[in-house]
Amino acid sequence: MDAKKVLEAALLCAARALPERELRSLFDGALDTPQLRNLLQQLKLDWQDRGLELVQIASGWRFQSRPELHIFLERLNPDKPPRYSRAVLETLAIIAYRQPVTRGDIEDIRGVAVGSQIIKQLEDRGWIEEIGYRETVGRPALLATTRQFLDDLGLQSLADLPLLQGEDGDDSAAAQTHLFAALEQAAGAAQAEPFTPDFFADQGMALVEAPAARLAADISDISDISATPSIPSPPPEPGQ
Repeated sequence: MDAKKVLEAALLCAARALPERELRSLFDGALDTPQLRNLLQQLKLDWQDRGLELVQIASGWRFQSRPELHIFLERLNPDKPPRYSRAVLETLAIIAYRQPVTRGDIEDIRGVAVGSQIIKQLEDRGWIEEIGYRETVGRPALLATTRQFLDDLGLQSLADLPLLQGEDGDDSAAAQTHLFAALEQAAGAAQAEPFTPDFFADQGMALVEAPAARLAADISDISDISATPSIPSPPPEPGQ
C-alpha cells in the first residue's frame, strides 16, 4: 500500500487536525518521523495547484480551502460568524503578544477598563484561558492564549505571529496601536476555510497562510521528493 495515499485519505476524512503521533500510528511503526514529514511535504506539493491545501497548525496537519476561494465557499453558508468589537480584538492582541498578563496589565496598555464580558467572550470562544496567578496583592489571574487560538489563526506557534515594530522603544499606551495593527496584518488575507469549517471571525481575523519563505525552506529540506516509501498491506482477516 502506498503510504502517501494512506496519509492523504486519513487527512481528508478527519474532522480535525491530526498530530504526527496519530499519523504515525497509521503505519504501525513502519514509518519513522523523518519519513512521515517527507511524505507530508510531498502531499503539500501534490496539492499546491488545487482548491485545498495541506497545512500544519498547532494541533497537527489538516486540509483546508485556499484563502482566495473563501468568497465563493461562503455562499454555501450564509450564516455569518459573530462579529467582535475593537475592544475585544485589542484585548486579544495584547494577551497574544504579552502573555501571560493580568487584566490590570491589559488596562495599563489600553488605557481603559477591561470589562468582564470581554474576557468571558474570549474564554467562551476558547482563545484565552487562566494559567495561574501573579504572586502580588490580590493574586490576579494570569491570562494566555490557547492552542485553539493558534489553530483558528492557522499558526503552528506564537513565534509565527508577525513581529512588532515599536517606535522609539515605546512600551506604554501607544503599544496598543502596534499590537492591534500587527494582529490585523496577520489576518489580513481572505479567510482560508478549514476542510472542516471553523471560522475565526467575519472581519478579517481569519486563518492565515504560512509564510512562503518557511514553506520554501520546508520543501528544500526534502532530499529526495520522488521516493515514496511503501508499506505492506495489513494481513487478511481469518476466514477471508
